[in-house]
Amino acid sequence: MSIAEKFVAMEYGPAPEDAKEALAWLDHHGRRFGHFINGTSVAPSTGEYFDTADPSTGEKLASVAQGSTADVEIAVRAARAALPKWQSLTPHTRARYLYALARQVQKHSRRLAVLETMDNGKPIRESRDLDIPLVARHFYHHAGWAQLLKQEFLDHTACGVVGQIIPWNFPLLMLAWKIAPALATGNTVVLKPAEFTPLTALAFAEICHEIGLPAGVVNIVTGDGSTGEALVKHPDVDKIAFTGSTEVGRAIRSATAKSHKRLSLELGGKSPFIVFEDADLDSAVEGLVDGIWLNQGQVCCAGSRLLMQESIAESLIEKIRDRMSTLRVGPPLDKAIDIGAIVARVQLDRIQRLVDQGVADGATCWQPAMEMPARGLYFPPTLLSNVHPTSIVAQQEIFGPVLAAMIFRTPSEAVELANNTVYGLAACVWSESINVALHVSAQLKAGVVWVNCTNLFDASCGFGGYRESGFGREGGKEGLLEYLEPAWFKNAPALPMAKPTPTEISDDENAPVTSANNIDRTVKLYIGGKQARPDSGYSMEVRGKSGQLLGEVGLGNRKDIRNAVEAARKAGGWAKSTAHNRAQVLYYMAENLSQRHDEIAQRLATAVGEAQATAEVSSGIERIFSYAAWADKFDGAVHSPPFRSIAIAMNEPIGTVGVICPQEAPLLGFLSLVLPVLAAGNTAIVVPSESYPLITGDLYQLFDTSDLPCGVVNIVTGYSSQLLKTLAEHDDVDAIWCFGDEASASAAKSFSTGNLKQVFTNEGRAIDWFDVKQAEGRWFLQHATQVKNIWVPYGE
Repeated sequence: MSIAEKFVAMEYGPAPEDAKEALAWLDHHGRRFGHFINGTSVAPSTGEYFDTADPSTGEKLASVAQGSTADVEIAVRAARAALPKWQSLTPHTRARYLYALARQVQKHSRRLAVLETMDNGKPIRESRDLDIPLVARHFYHHAGWAQLLKQEFLDHTACGVVGQIIPWNFPLLMLAWKIAPALATGNTVVLKPAEFTPLTALAFAEICHEIGLPAGVVNIVTGDGSTGEALVKHPDVDKIAFTGSTEVGRAIRSATAKSHKRLSLELGGKSPFIVFEDADLDSAVEGLVDGIWLNQGQVCCAGSRLLMQESIAESLIEKIRDRMSTLRVGPPLDKAIDIGAIVARVQLDRIQRLVDQGVADGATCWQPAMEMPARGLYFPPTLLSNVHPTSIVAQQEIFGPVLAAMIFRTPSEAVELANNTVYGLAACVWSESINVALHVSAQLKAGVVWVNCTNLFDASCGFGGYRESGFGREGGKEGLLEYLEPAWFKNAPALPMAKPTPTEISDDENAPVTSANNIDRTVKLYIGGKQARPDSGYSMEVRGKSGQLLGEVGLGNRKDIRNAVEAARKAGGWAKSTAHNRAQVLYYMAENLSQRHDEIAQRLATAVGEAQATAEVSSGIERIFSYAAWADKFDGAVHSPPFRSIAIAMNEPIGTVGVICPQEAPLLGFLSLVLPVLAAGNTAIVVPSESYPLITGDLYQLFDTSDLPCGVVNIVTGYSSQLLKTLAEHDDVDAIWCFGDEASASAAKSFSTGNLKQVFTNEGRAIDWFDVKQAEGRWFLQHATQVKNIWVPYGE
């Protein structure tokens, strides 16, 4: 073919990247790697190694150490020993180390990009132009945070030794996302890279050695899932940060429930890619190419569900097919290809199995006519149309280059379809109307929303999900908070263990009978703005400090919790009210409590004594005023990433929150937990203190007279341990706040694994509810909100 003919045909010839330096690096190490522990290479204690291979050819790249429980033990011990010295360094000194890491990543950027592509199978253009520059950016950005740490987080301290487990789709980038904030905040690290892609993590270990990072600050232990399990279960690890599948995330939540480990999870997704009829369709198609075919679709936030407005569906599908026909699939080291190799045979088989199931469910499969490479693991770009919203390919994460297309008519239908999934990681909205785009973005259950763009990331902007996409954030100021905790809390004393719950009350005739005494004060439940008798038909005695019978309260059960959750869900309009209006309701509540100060304190005194009762009511009034003040001031931020766009970081309510109140301060503990939940726009189901649940009668009168909408607060009295289980297991409860003994904290985490709801506990530690520094403010508000970053490009 002549040059002129080639110009017209625009056919690309091969443009292979030279792998010489990466291969020389592998050969220099004898293609055999141990763990990186305490600043040096360490052979596996069992002597076992496994092979990592190039998925585009199947050829072996190197043998890598298989980590055992003993290897994890050595690494954790090294990290623990290095912690005091690392934390004793000045913020400036730690900043210099992170800055040096960024510089060295840039120095070795080409070799790292090639190594990443060989180990993972992604196109060299992506690893060279996206991944490695963003790795350097994360270390640069967090070097700045290390410098400013004491100024911006004065009363916080590092978690300690952090165990980090990363996936195979962005091996070095995920390492940077986790190690950079951990080091910046004064933690030491034991990181386990993915079994399929360990090589760039080991190359990074070499960089740590090159810059003279103190031994033990970063440790890398390679291996399979059993290595990660050993790290998760290690008793001397203070925090686990995991990125991977929802199934494994659920197992980690369960495994860490009985420990004090902090946990952040960045899990799977099934992200919607919404295209409205006024969108620039050509731009949307290019965005879709990045949204679903980046990294062969092996991206947790891939725009794998295409939602098209009906009027443009046919023309959009035609444009997508035309564009798919131009995509080039081939050897990932070829700079002229768009789609590389699937990481492993097991993943390739999963993709094919799910596509086949989607077709069996009624979807139409279309793939462009193209010649696939003769060897290696490849899957063609695939479009599934006529997909039913309940089909497996619309609900399950495929993690491959497969797009499922559906149609909507109105914006409200688009939102409903977009949110019709257990996930909530990311979304894209395409519309030339900024009004439509932002209105829809605000309604999407997703931690990141890209408007007229896709897959933009930056170290200054948080990334993370809602619902079963996990909790916690990577990047941004909120990402730093994942590696910090209030200094006072870390060393707070433990609460005494609560007395065993009386014989369990069931819903049948075998439930024990309560006291036969005639009690003239029996307090009902408070559900949907109304007093309600308990479904069980039973009540429990409430006794004072000297053992006298003060009254009875309803004994709530799972049906009462169900009714309370339903009422809370119906009160979702509270989140849509303005922060100013929420503040007005809270101010009114404080005024009403103030008017009833003496009356309520007198009744409370029978349970806690006159001095504490008076202090609880007085402090409670101040606490309500405080959160009324916070309601319209705990707002978000506008980030300026190094792109032609802004990222609007919005503090959004979590949803419906279950609250288990502390025993030691019946009124003040209730207000200290429920008020930040309300100020942020959430609704609540509250189990009051068992020591004086009669406070419910005073509180629902307070709510009724303060214009609080029905269902915003629902109160179910009873035995906390029994009601906690029902609340934590309920799929329509989005978060659990549990402030009791250590057993209660463990139970809250364990029972919440079903829908991976957020859990906020005192870890069984004592909190001084009268101390404003401990019991009020940002710490509580941060747990009452989740950050959504909406990216908006600008300019021509």
